[in-house]
Amino acid sequence: MIACTDPFLQPVAKRWIPEEMVTPPKLDSGLNTFPIERRYALLINPFYPKDANASFGKHVLTPTLALSSFAATTPAHWRVEYWDENLLHGRPPYDPLPEVVGITVHLTFAQRAYKLADWYRKRGCKVILGGLHVLSCPDECAPHADALALGDGVQLWPRILQDVEANRLQFRYIATYENDYCDDPSPRRSILPRASFLTTTSLIATRGCHNRCGFCYLATDGLRMPYRMRHPQQVAAEFAADRQPYAVFIDNNLGSRRDYLHALCSALRPLNKIWSAAVTIDVTDDPSLIRNMALAGCTGVFIGFESLSDDNLSDAHKKTPKTSDYARRVRILHDYGIQVNGSFVLGFDHDRKDVFVRTAEWIEENRLECATFHILTPYPATPLFRQMEEQGRILHRDWAKYDTSHAVFRPKHMTPEELEHGYAWIYQRLFSHASIWRRRPEDWQAVPLYLAMSYLYKRSNRFWHQLIKHDLVHAVWHPLVEMTRWRHVRYRRGLAMDEAPIAACGQIVSAGV
Repeated sequence: MIACTDPFLQPVAKRWIPEEMVTPPKLDSGLNTFPIERRYALLINPFYPKDANASFGKHVLTPTLALSSFAATTPAHWRVEYWDENLLHGRPPYDPLPEVVGITVHLTFAQRAYKLADWYRKRGCKVILGGLHVLSCPDECAPHADALALGDGVQLWPRILQDVEANRLQFRYIATYENDYCDDPSPRRSILPRASFLTTTSLIATRGCHNRCGFCYLATDGLRMPYRMRHPQQVAAEFAADRQPYAVFIDNNLGSRRDYLHALCSALRPLNKIWSAAVTIDVTDDPSLIRNMALAGCTGVFIGFESLSDDNLSDAHKKTPKTSDYARRVRILHDYGIQVNGSFVLGFDHDRKDVFVRTAEWIEENRLECATFHILTPYPATPLFRQMEEQGRILHRDWAKYDTSHAVFRPKHMTPEELEHGYAWIYQRLFSHASIWRRRPEDWQAVPLYLAMSYLYKRSNRFWHQLIKHDLVHAVWHPLVEMTRWRHVRYRRGLAMDEAPIAACGQIVSAGV
């Protein structure tokens, strides 16, 4: 047992982090003239500082799906290029300059996006800004763009390029998310640097979620995203076409419609591949669905438990089973060989200083293979932001600090400094050798691969830094992923012959962080 005061008895050691993972590449301030290549579009995912407490590998599990989806709608006579500043390849391309630059803007890297936009505009490029931050704060973004894309960029991107060609670019383009999702083309993965990612197969089968939690970006003013589904065979074909053994579903909640997830599992099962996805814990209402997920290749799920307090979850308007039933439901997933990456939010109004110890002990007791922590963050234009603003609890609007690792509001039962201290403590606690060992699987055959995943993913930031910098992510992880796939194929053969769950022989891949 840990005393609830233990996290605050001594300073938390500062984690090492290299400069190039907290500072973006420099942009030449001179106005050097470079030729502009007509019909050349550059799509940029801007740099954001990494959290030294979390794994550096988080952002290279899969590429951003939005940009490769926009690329799929780019006319054939345009050349399109993808650039992710987080891959540590230096500054984005500039010789020749692109005619059009598309930049996705998120809250935490908004300032970097603006700097990139201003740099390219000064040199004659047309800059298009899109993303959630553009939707929530369009007036802030407007001075840095030639055009804003508000809403579904897959619909807007070809219209924007057409207007650039015709010299009639509008300032704002608006689209809803209510079109037939099956009409969207498959992402253009050929533009991705495959060596830089664990897998380039990031998939999305559904959009939306049955929850509307007050702190979630899906509750942003002006964002109406009805629950939509793609045909299961369409998703399976996309998985097969990318020739990767492992895929990550980036859906907000793949289990919102259980009948759909049953159908999707039937389509994925013949592929003999493995995958992970985000679901809510109530997916375990139907144990037969968990069995079908395992038979279809699911090795890990990302579950937003958010809190172990029913009062916190009620305040956040999250529809979820009672927290007292969480442990039983985790056991169901484990019984079918599915690892659990639990996500927890710290700093709710019913959280006191014992929340860090209680959460850590619960995770260890229930042997969650992986855990992710976030400081409660009131995103602009969400109900939580409005509530805290009315209460005078917002500390500042430095969006770079709205990254869920900083306290940007005044908590009710602790200071902002105590909240940040507890956040750092719980990460270091769960990443410790002792905690990794406590959370080992009960089946001894699963322990070696579990330890490999824990140490390679969670305790190897120096290693990750070098893998990212030298484009070795895929080369190093591919053999381990393939080993996991073969083990899981053997496991589900046995599961298919036995109605009762049997112990999985261990995985190397868990749901993303």
